[in-house]
Amino acid sequence: MSETLTLESETMEFHKDLDARGLNCPLPILKAKKALAELESGQVLRIVATDPGSVRDFQAFAKQTGNALLSHIQQGTEFTFLMRRK
Repeated sequence: MSETLTLESETMEFHKDLDARGLNCPLPILKAKKALAELESGQVLRIVATDPGSVRDFQAFAKQTGNALLSHIQQGTEFTFLMRRK
């Protein structure tokens, strides 16, 4: 099953949703790592986090793991990330 996230200029499909709001480093990354492991190669995970450091953390996580950080958007105090499993 997949869902769709509509942004101002584009629509992105994702296969799994992770709510990491209220969690601080390193928990959003650890939960994302576990969620990505449950996906098949090429599937997309959506993560919603509130930790301002998560932007930097997910960029580094993508580089280290080879998973693609497709986008990150800030809406108020929430950060939404889309990652594709390698």
